[in-house]
Amino acid sequence: MNKKSIKAGIYLVIDPSMEEVTVLSKLQISLEKGIAAVQIWDNFKNVTNVEGLVQKICTLCANHHTPVFINNRWEFLKTIDLDGIHFDEIPTKLEEIKKEINKEVLIGLTCGNNLDHVKWASENQLDYISFCSMFPSPSAIDCEIVTQETVKKAAQIFDKPLFLAGGIAPENINQLDGLNYHGVAVISGIMNAAHPDEAINEYRKKLNK
Repeated sequence: MNKKSIKAGIYLVIDPSMEEVTVLSKLQISLEKGIAAVQIWDNFKNVTNVEGLVQKICTLCANHHTPVFINNRWEFLKTIDLDGIHFDEIPTKLEEIKKEINKEVLIGLTCGNNLDHVKWASENQLDYISFCSMFPSPSAIDCEIVTQETVKKAAQIFDKPLFLAGGIAPENINQLDGLNYHGVAVISGIMNAAHPDEAINEYRKKLNK
């Protein structure tokens, strides 16, 4: 499998614990609008067929040539058509994990204010990093609030795509204008919206201004 690239724009994180029909329909709408990537959050409570749902998501994303990542559960890359893995923490045995997966995949990492994590990502040639959380967020309760100074310093260390996440909404995205970033990672702002296409339009207007 050829390694896909990750575009600029909206990086959609989806919560698989939502009703499957809702997840797939909102994902389909989002893909039709055009998004940079999709990450499947590893929140599989109440999901009876985890691998089946993950494969359905991968199939939808493949139809739109959109890379799809699994959050932390790298073992799934051995049997499912995923494009990459997103780690919440630095993995202890990255090279062993790559050998186990045995195919070209994209790898990303969540970073906070500790720039050592950014340096690690750079040294290990990860494909992108994301910063969580830029603002208080119910879906990012385990993340510290990241300072803008951290993001500015990180951009000098890591020369690949850099995404911002956590509590980002069209109403506050202008507060990030002084930063150099590739896109924003969004979960509730799109997946909880009654009309995901309209939500994406609002984000995109702010990102492209």
